[in-house]
Amino acid sequence: CALAEVAHRYDYVRPELFDDRRINLKNSRHPVVEQSMGAGEFVPNDLCLDDEHGWLHLITGPNMAGKSTVMRQVAVTALMAQIGSFVAADEAEIGLVDRIFTRVGATDDLSRGQSTFMVEMSEAAFILNHATQNSLIILDEIGRGTSTFDGLSIAWAVAEYVHDHLEARTLFATHYHELTELARTKESVRNCHVAVREWNDEVVFLRKLQPGATNRSYGIQVGRLAGLPEGVI
Repeated sequence: CALAEVAHRYDYVRPELFDDRRINLKNSRHPVVEQSMGAGEFVPNDLCLDDEHGWLHLITGPNMAGKSTVMRQVAVTALMAQIGSFVAADEAEIGLVDRIFTRVGATDDLSRGQSTFMVEMSEAAFILNHATQNSLIILDEIGRGTSTFDGLSIAWAVAEYVHDHLEARTLFATHYHELTELARTKESVRNCHVAVREWNDEVVFLRKLQPGATNRSYGIQVGRLAGLPEGVI
């Protein structure tokens, strides 16, 4: 009854479910985030994971641009569809998933001797050891808590392993722009980015997912937005 109420109130659509592994969303939205914003402020996005458009999407772009929101709304949409709910989109074609795996955020478990990086590696290991071809994987950064070369090497190897051995539908957000080179050699890897626009030394977040890679993360501009002292900037 509650799901029917929100579907009617917030213009959700009935998803089409399939036995294959496609996820095709048109004007997908995050059902929670859009409620925290004003009417019409949330920017919807299209996304397609299938044979033609690739199973592993590498998502680049600045901090605060909306990479995490896009990935999470895909996972939430898949979950809602499989519990029988309408979903926050204009159109939704969803192949059933056996499990949804996520590696997001930064946490530690110091009482058990696990650093932030160790937790990240443990979560990544669990995913790589348990995901199947029918799973949906959300990787929001891999390799952040160690040296640049170590982190990039781990992120690269994880992406290759997912592509070569798991063949699972995967959204992988990263600030390691070197990873975008994988699209040249891996058949099912696609690059996409969340668009921004530069204006008067400022960065304007457009929140729109677009094809292709970007080679900047605008970390300094985000630091300025956060209020770092001008001397630091």
